[in-house]
Amino acid sequence: MGILSFTSRARTDAAFEADALAHLDALYRAALRITRNPADAEDLVQDTFMKAFRAAARFERGTNLRAWLFTILMNTARNRRRDAARDRVIVDSEAVADAPFLTPGANPEEQLLRDVMDPELRQALDSLPEAFREAVWLRDVEEFSYAEIAAVLAIPIGTVMSRIARGRRLLYDRLTAARDAGPATMSAGR
Repeated sequence: MGILSFTSRARTDAAFEADALAHLDALYRAALRITRNPADAEDLVQDTFMKAFRAAARFERGTNLRAWLFTILMNTARNRRRDAARDRVIVDSEAVADAPFLTPGANPEEQLLRDVMDPELRQALDSLPEAFREAVWLRDVEEFSYAEIAAVLAIPIGTVMSRIARGRRLLYDRLTAARDAGPATMSAGR
């Protein structure tokens, strides 16, 4: 390769870079819409330009450079999403199993509600007759549907609805009485 062709190629590379960088803002805006995170958008645009500059020799002069750059951007974003979906998640199963605050199948909200259930509420719930306690517990704590409760308890769905309504009413009455009269009422009401 002679000096003349090296100089010509350097001018061509510089011209390509200048033309490509003219689309920087548009590519960043598109990347920001895709990633919804400024840092990720910057990384995506950087990867796009890196790939474009490496492949500059394959770009056909006279074709749509902007469309070519956007194609690289979109393909890079798509590949990142695909690769991220394949990333392995490393979990220390011993730490998870030993965690005292986790209940299998419980989401954090349910776990928090169980952990902070007011002792008066727990006592009032425990004081309900078994049929009402089961129905209320399955509906309000375990969040089963009426049909699921009917199947679990092997009773008609109308009976489930009646027990839940009556159980909630009893629970409300006991909590109101306990609040009005003090803690002694709860023990005496059993």
